[in-house]
Amino acid sequence: MGKHLVVIGGTAAGLSAASKAKRMDPDIKVSVYERTGFIAYGACGLPYYIGDLVKTEGKLADFTPDELKEKRDISTYIHHEVTKIDADSKTLDVYDLRKNEFFKVPYDYLVIATGASPIIPDIPHVHANGVFFLRTVEDGMAIKNAIKERNVKKALIVGGGFIGLEMAEQLSFLGIEVTIVEALPRLLPLLDEEYSNAVKKNLEENNVYLHTGTTVSEIISENGNVVGVKTNNGEIFDTDMAIVSIGVRPNSSMAQNAGLKTGIKNAIVVDEYMKTSDESIWACGDCVQTFNFITKRETYVPLGTTANKQGRIAGGNIAGDKSTFKGVLASQITKVFDLYIASTGLTVDQAREAGFLPEEAKIVKKDKASYYPGGKDNNIKLIFDKNTGRLLGAQAIGSESIAGRINLLATAITAGMTVAELSEVDLVYAPSVAPVYDPILIAASQAVKKVVLKRD
Repeated sequence: MGKHLVVIGGTAAGLSAASKAKRMDPDIKVSVYERTGFIAYGACGLPYYIGDLVKTEGKLADFTPDELKEKRDISTYIHHEVTKIDADSKTLDVYDLRKNEFFKVPYDYLVIATGASPIIPDIPHVHANGVFFLRTVEDGMAIKNAIKERNVKKALIVGGGFIGLEMAEQLSFLGIEVTIVEALPRLLPLLDEEYSNAVKKNLEENNVYLHTGTTVSEIISENGNVVGVKTNNGEIFDTDMAIVSIGVRPNSSMAQNAGLKTGIKNAIVVDEYMKTSDESIWACGDCVQTFNFITKRETYVPLGTTANKQGRIAGGNIAGDKSTFKGVLASQITKVFDLYIASTGLTVDQAREAGFLPEEAKIVKKDKASYYPGGKDNNIKLIFDKNTGRLLGAQAIGSESIAGRINLLATAITAGMTVAELSEVDLVYAPSVAPVYDPILIAASQAVKKVVLKRD
């Protein structure tokens, strides 16, 4: 009889691990326990479900439990919360949330893919009706229903990260007046300041009110319902709804209680095979500590792309593969109204702190031939080592075309290319698609001029 693999968590990392293990070893028994009512869903799509671009919550999910059983022979149990891991006896305590019953589940192999939870600020009335956090499908459903039931006209978003910006866009499209309160001096501080200012300008042009360098000190509540938000400078904003999006923390307490080693932000420590400090337990996704591809230093980067990749590696290794995780570049992109924002690799400060001698090159170039109608600016910034020319990072804002360009730059970083090598890459050209000198080639050529020439 095959071994029993149990996976805690039925979204990106967990189902990637389950699917990979089952694909490689059809005899293995796979059971997945998920505490929410949905599996295999794209959490990054939640703002667009709330904004009604995605009409129903079911559209966010690739599979239902029945479909996963039929197509992949994976047993999935929703509304089941694993509450304890006993690593010595290799058993789990599981709570059936619908039947209000506890039971034990034995395992031969265990994958922890418990994800992360929103950081909840320690301020008065943070749990008042009308205050929301966005992480699960149920969170999205609650926000979407509240917009209709509360007849929301004004919304305040605490936090100006990608989720906050995407929610600002979608709420604005619904005709809601949106205010963002961000504690840091400017939006997206890892971005070049010029690019960050362009994002700010884009929001303001679309009637989103922005207050940076400002923290929320209190949720103002009447009869248990949010009616306003008070900031650290004493200003009060009336609001019908507040969405708090100030980051996440790994769901690792159960792993810690089981004696597993944890690291940065208490995320679970894993090796390159995604194995934990216990020989029978793997972990992946937003609950684990990872490392930077360039510097090899430990970090915590909760991204969907990373979660899926780590899940596949964990599942493959359980089934006998020897694949390894190579690290993260923290490549990411979003769209706010008509502006796309993307980055990959190190910032100048991160590169300097890692021991490089960083330099940067910035250019602005149309994404089509200059004479072709409809061309839009691509702003591209390359970060590289001045001594060697090695490409270390990149940032871009502009049209949708920056997605392909930031992916190419992430590939170049992964390949260890120098800016000189990048400047000679044979890229496509057609007036309707790209200029004869692609923005990447121009940026790389500018960078080459700043590299220190070493003579024999």
